[in-house]
Amino acid sequence: MKTIGLIGGLSWESTALYYQHLNRMTRERLGGLHSAPIVMWSFDFAEIEELQASGDWTGATARMVEAGERLVAAGAELLVICSNTMHRMAGAVEEAAGVPLVHIADATADAVRAEGCMSPLLLATKFTMEGMFYRGRMREQHMLDVRVPGDEDRMAVHRIIYDELCQGMVNPASKTRYLDIVDTAIEGGADSVILGCTEVTMLIGQDDVGAPVFDSTSIHARAALAAALDEG
Repeated sequence: MKTIGLIGGLSWESTALYYQHLNRMTRERLGGLHSAPIVMWSFDFAEIEELQASGDWTGATARMVEAGERLVAAGAELLVICSNTMHRMAGAVEEAAGVPLVHIADATADAVRAEGCMSPLLLATKFTMEGMFYRGRMREQHMLDVRVPGDEDRMAVHRIIYDELCQGMVNPASKTRYLDIVDTAIEGGADSVILGCTEVTMLIGQDDVGAPVFDSTSIHARAALAAALDEG
């Protein structure tokens, strides 16, 4: 089994979920006392968030590339960015590191299509919802018609992620707000929901929604494990 390099701390709340998913899935897959061979780089997220908020994506890319290179030097044979938003620089990280990177948008799109869905609602940070590095990839490479909430709802989704979920807070009122946004999107033609920020799974899940819900965190972890086991 290949050693998985996790670029985490983006935030650490979701990185903990990745670590749990990968090890539980490895035990389920291989049995016994098996767990996943992992090396991890965990950022101080306050530093990364400052770069995001200021629009310094060049600086953020440099930090991410350095993390990828450090992980490869420590023995990583494939890379996983534990964040949807920071896949903005996935190509640069993979090129500099020289090992495969498991892309979260590809893994999630494959899961959406496997369920026969084509018009998912994307709930994520504003950077992911408004940028084309994620939605554009899903549209161009996977033929998905990815929907996003309206302006006011996008800001609410983003604010709850950074002000609450990334700080470990799960607020019932915020859950209600998210579900109202989901209901509006489904009424408008969305056929499913992508939890496209790795923290959103802390707030809502399949049990809360009548349409299919795709947890990008667990989907990404499963795809990484398949890659580590050379399962294609």
